[in-house]
Amino acid sequence: MESFINYYKEFYADFSQQFQTVFIKDNRYMQIVKGFQITLQITIGSLILGVILGVIVAAIRSTYDKNKETLKAKGGFGYISLSILNSICKIYLTIIRGTPVVVQLMISYYIIFASIENGIPIGIFAFGINSGAYVAEIFRGGIMSIDNGQFEAGRSIGLNYIQTMWYIIIPQMFKAVLPTLCNEFIALLKETSVVGYVGVTDITKAGNAIAGRTYNFFLPLIAVALVYLAIVMILTSLVSLLERRLRKSDH
Repeated sequence: MESFINYYKEFYADFSQQFQTVFIKDNRYMQIVKGFQITLQITIGSLILGVILGVIVAAIRSTYDKNKETLKAKGGFGYISLSILNSICKIYLTIIRGTPVVVQLMISYYIIFASIENGIPIGIFAFGINSGAYVAEIFRGGIMSIDNGQFEAGRSIGLNYIQTMWYIIIPQMFKAVLPTLCNEFIALLKETSVVGYVGVTDITKAGNAIAGRTYNFFLPLIAVALVYLAIVMILTSLVSLLERRLRKSDH
């Protein structure tokens, strides 16, 4: 028993010393805090951009898929313009989903925005463009799963196509794709950990920087992992709460 107590004391003293060295000395914990703030900035900015792009691309592709035969029969500028937009969207989806996000990030930083030194807006752009491709397919699948009778119901009460999409289809689609959309948001959060490749000190790079200075990789990296885990758990809880409220609104 006494040997166990002595071992516990030694372990606690050693852990306390390591904790002081890794986080407290020179206020190194502030690097984690600042990195966390940058991670949130990039994630939220990318999320907004990705959802906007996803809605636009999904609307174009689902409109083309649902009305292709009718528009083709009528012909004219409407069919041609929608076909061109649909082709552009398909090219965008193919390129973005077919290349790694870290490559897209470096192309954005070193080629497209080579004159910009601040990597945060570039990270938002790169991850937003990447996320938009996946969100678009999630939304398109949700829209295509809605019965055509819903579109006809909207038309029957005098709504045009856009109004039918906005007031009838999109609310139903959102409830259907919410769990999948949550998974995409979680993946986006974790994908931002590679933003350090372009010189942005996010939470992951901050943890690596502390580990490099203290030669202690366990504590800073475990701290980074716990922060990511906490964010994911909070996000999952919020989405579950939203799902319950949406289910109640159906009754």
